[in-house]
Amino acid sequence: MIDLTALISLLQLEKKDDHHFIGQNYKTVWGRVFGGQVLGQSLYAAYQTVPKNRLAHSMHGYFILGGDINIPIDYHVDAIRDGRSFTTRRVVAYQNGKAIFNMAASFHLEEEGANHQITMPNVLTPELLLTDIQQAAPLKDKDPERYQTLMMAHPQVFEFRPVGKAVYLETENKPPLSHIWFKTKEHIKADRPLQQQLLAFASDYGLLLSATLPHRSEFIKHKIYYASLDHALWFHRDFNIDDWLLYAIESPSASNARGYSRGSVFDRSGKMVASVSQEGLMRKFK
Repeated sequence: MIDLTALISLLQLEKKDDHHFIGQNYKTVWGRVFGGQVLGQSLYAAYQTVPKNRLAHSMHGYFILGGDINIPIDYHVDAIRDGRSFTTRRVVAYQNGKAIFNMAASFHLEEEGANHQITMPNVLTPELLLTDIQQAAPLKDKDPERYQTLMMAHPQVFEFRPVGKAVYLETENKPPLSHIWFKTKEHIKADRPLQQQLLAFASDYGLLLSATLPHRSEFIKHKIYYASLDHALWFHRDFNIDDWLLYAIESPSASNARGYSRGSVFDRSGKMVASVSQEGLMRKFK
């Protein structure tokens, strides 16, 4: 488990030189480095090399190798371009001299322009919903081992309130759509870069699982290996990570043991603040 202060410290890397940073790891119950951690840390590393008046508007990452939670991660930033309006950075994360993650990020000087967005889905407000932990409470007696595993895997920094049953508790096949309200449990005063890094961390939760919804009745019979393959995140507007955000997720396709999901993130006023896209591995253990 990790609290908000510890997570922020985890995301803020040790500087070795102007383009080289060292990161520690979130100790996951499944033993591999959590993808959201690498997303947040790589964005932090890129931000350290960018003019202060430019904000990230997109990042695109590829997970190359599973990371070892017991080995620090080396982040190397390549200053690809500094233009009049845009700044481009490439970040490669290494363990034991091998690349485990590759990310490109673009930063933009804010300017006026066209403005439109899609409408936020009309769903129940978070105050009317149970947290996913509350939904899982019956497992404490029915399946204590599974309940304990879920509690250890749950990111205690964030509170999640699914609209409907939490995907990991679903046993019946459903359309590949899910809606999850989330926010940090603690209030935080954070600048835009840190808000974005925390959102990058949280955006890796629940996304791939939505691709399992049409297959739940089959998947619950097997042990499934899940792994993020790539992850893209676009930041459209400012937001507060300590106020409720709605993660509206759909999975248009799954094939060849890969599931593709995309999500839109809205604040509770209906403002669309970010978009997310990911493909991940969903492989049955043989």
